[in-house]
Amino acid sequence: MKQLKAIRVFRRCFILFFIGSLFLIAPSLTVNGQVNPEHPPRPITVTVSLVQNLSFGAFYHGNAGGSVIVYPDGSRSATGDVVLLSMGPVHSTGLYDVFGNPGTVVSISNGPNALITNGGASMTLIIGTSIPSSTFIITTSPTQVRIGGTLIVGTPLNNPPGNYSGSFDVTFVQE
Repeated sequence: MKQLKAIRVFRRCFILFFIGSLFLIAPSLTVNGQVNPEHPPRPITVTVSLVQNLSFGAFYHGNAGGSVIVYPDGSRSATGDVVLLSMGPVHSTGLYDVFGNPGTVVSISNGPNALITNGGASMTLIIGTSIPSSTFIITTSPTQVRIGGTLIVGTPLNNPPGNYSGSFDVTFVQE
């Protein structure tokens, strides 16, 4: 009986010693999360699709004007006195390929509103949301990003029928 009691006391002392040793060792353990200087992260690169630019398709508008919205999922809608047509140029999102290491966090910063023009006439283009959302993690390279937008359409006097074109800024930021 005394021998069992001695073994139990020894076990308790050993366990307490082991736990106490962990507390003494733990503060000296360090974990580093720094980038290996021999293998820095690869900067992202972005390629604009030459076959799929942001396009609002064909539409006509009455006296009040309105807007045409292209969503990042590829759908389109109109507000105000604008009627969407399913003929002529096809609407589409802007398509970008983002290349980078898997796990890289990227955010999208839309530039200021842009003007698209046809001769002396112009319409305001507001860059919209994206798929994936404006902050995403690269899981495969390339990651395709689709960006929509809203086109503000004025009156027929200010925005006569025709082909309008222009450019806009979108910045992809590697975080």
